[in-house]
Amino acid sequence: MRPVNPRTPPLSTFTPDRVATAGGTGWLADRRSAAARLLPVTLPETDEEVWRYSRVDELDLDDFAPIDAAGVPAGSALPDAVRAILDAVPARAGAVVTVNGAVVSIELDDAVAGQGVRLGRASEVDGSEALVDAVAGDPSDAFGILNQAFGADPIVLHVPRGQIVTDPVIVVHWLDAGADERAVFPHLVVRADENSDVRVLEWYGSDDISALVLPVVELDADRAARLRYLAVQDLGNRVWQIGTQTSQAGADAFVATSQAALGGDYSRTRSDCRLIGRGATGNLNAISFGEGTQMLDFRTFQDHAAPDTTSNLLFKGAVGGSSRSVYTGLIKVRKEGRGTNAFQTNRNIKLSDQAWAESVPNLEIENNDVRCSHASTVGPVDEDQRFYLESRGVPTLVAERLIVAGFFAEVLDQFPVPAVVPLLQERIEARLDRDPTVGAAAVEGSDTGTGIGTEDGRA
Repeated sequence: MRPVNPRTPPLSTFTPDRVATAGGTGWLADRRSAAARLLPVTLPETDEEVWRYSRVDELDLDDFAPIDAAGVPAGSALPDAVRAILDAVPARAGAVVTVNGAVVSIELDDAVAGQGVRLGRASEVDGSEALVDAVAGDPSDAFGILNQAFGADPIVLHVPRGQIVTDPVIVVHWLDAGADERAVFPHLVVRADENSDVRVLEWYGSDDISALVLPVVELDADRAARLRYLAVQDLGNRVWQIGTQTSQAGADAFVATSQAALGGDYSRTRSDCRLIGRGATGNLNAISFGEGTQMLDFRTFQDHAAPDTTSNLLFKGAVGGSSRSVYTGLIKVRKEGRGTNAFQTNRNIKLSDQAWAESVPNLEIENNDVRCSHASTVGPVDEDQRFYLESRGVPTLVAERLIVAGFFAEVLDQFPVPAVVPLLQERIEARLDRDPTVGAAAVEGSDTGTGIGTEDGRA
């Protein structure tokens, strides 16, 4: 039984009455009302397979209250941390900044706007009604219901047919003291029409506050479109984030979703990649680095629902201190998925004996004409690599830093917005500087973690 929470949120909690005060008109108000009918929500339990190994049983919604996104005026000065992120990508097609759930800044390059590209709040972008929820569909869990019921306008990016957006579009979500003990509900929708091309960076950051962030991301690539997306989660270490990311690729389309998970107390993302058109390709890449008592949790679903589709997943994580990581993934090939090529690789490095990682790849195949494989490893820094560097005069701790940096480089090189990679490398280096356990696992006979080490299970 959970202990009684002595704190009382200063606003009403997650009730239908609170939804009624959120404002809005038209289809967005109808959408909120439909979700309100599903309140109050029942949180999932860890005996459900998709929530196994998670910390969802520690979450008490009464610790938080829905934020009043209208409380932050448009045009507010951008926090210095946000400005630093934007400055790292000076060549950008557009940018949206939210502070405490409210949009405070929207910019779109005039030439890009001239191509017919639209970027802004859903209530202000014509045709958004047909785009929002088109990929995600009805909420699949309690957190999707809360996002739909309490979220402000989704942010919509729409790239018309045949248009190539050369520079990336940036979306930054920032939380400051005004979001302390609040729940925030970001929602981003990206639609790339036939034969278009676009790259998107979404960055989540915060001050040192306690908050709950429940994001929803929808990525839709039409026939022969190319859509590349990068999410950076760099929240404070008292923030919980539980997000859903759904991508969809039509015939001959290419979707690449990348993630960097560095912050948060408990951070979880479910990433679904649906290949619904013949010849579609979906790539999924991620890095994560846990420290202290963090838990970083990834669940992935590579769904091959059409012939001749390809997916390739590469997730790499490091855990130091007493942090924990979870990866569970499923490759599903449906009956229609003849000619599927699907690959799934998860690698994890333990930097201390107190750290823990769980890695569970899965295959579910309904067609014989496929090529699928999965690989999963959990273990300490490779002894041969460390010995090679030490034999050339590199101190042990320096050698481990170089190995960890090289371990992540393979994924970082695939990120679609190279300009932010130096920021991520700085954060990785700072974690290595802070972590006294680096090198602690470099002892003879060190445990290899969970003992999981399956390689190339084929069908």
